[in-house]
Amino acid sequence: MKYKFITIEGNIGAGKTTLATLLSNKLNARLVLEEFADNPFLAKFYENPVQYAFSVELFFMAERFKQLKDLLGQQDLFQTATVSDYLFTKCLLFAKVNLPADEFRLFQRLFEMMQPQLIQPDILIYLHAPVNRLQENIKKRNRSYELNIKDDYLFDIQQTYTNYIKQHHIKTLFVDASNADFLHNEKHLDAILEALEKDYTDGQHLITFP
Repeated sequence: MKYKFITIEGNIGAGKTTLATLLSNKLNARLVLEEFADNPFLAKFYENPVQYAFSVELFFMAERFKQLKDLLGQQDLFQTATVSDYLFTKCLLFAKVNLPADEFRLFQRLFEMMQPQLIQPDILIYLHAPVNRLQENIKKRNRSYELNIKDDYLFDIQQTYTNYIKQHHIKTLFVDASNADFLHNEKHLDAILEALEKDYTDGQHLITFP
């Protein structure tokens, strides 16, 4: 494997977990999935964002940090790569959207103490899909607390991600997932696997599907 640590990111409903699972199976890689269901503040946040935003983001950051710190420090003689369905920096990106300025500054200070202790991915796969496609996927997976997510919120998250990707220096496969179906179209999955065999400079490299 050219890339030992592959991370997949994207908006809510972009298909991160599906692609991460498929890639880990194909590559015989260790799979790291975000344990979002364990967050006791998540459903409350969607009901009352103002009251629970800081709690939900702080819990996510603590859990992500612990998971990545534990798993990425382990030696595994049988698997040669790790695939994760989240980037630790997403903590900061969601906090920027959800928190008022004073709470965000505090959150950012905590984030900056944690991030240097973690391994950064060798390559990032960012799944970009239009909001209407995200909403379709959200409805299909039918998590009750997500069903009332507003388009404006998804637009804000999308914009925050794309601004970040324009500025960072991680090798990034920017995947236009508008027409992608990794689960049912093997050619789409093969295109990602083939892309992972190539060398890239830092920055964005576009992948599209007709």
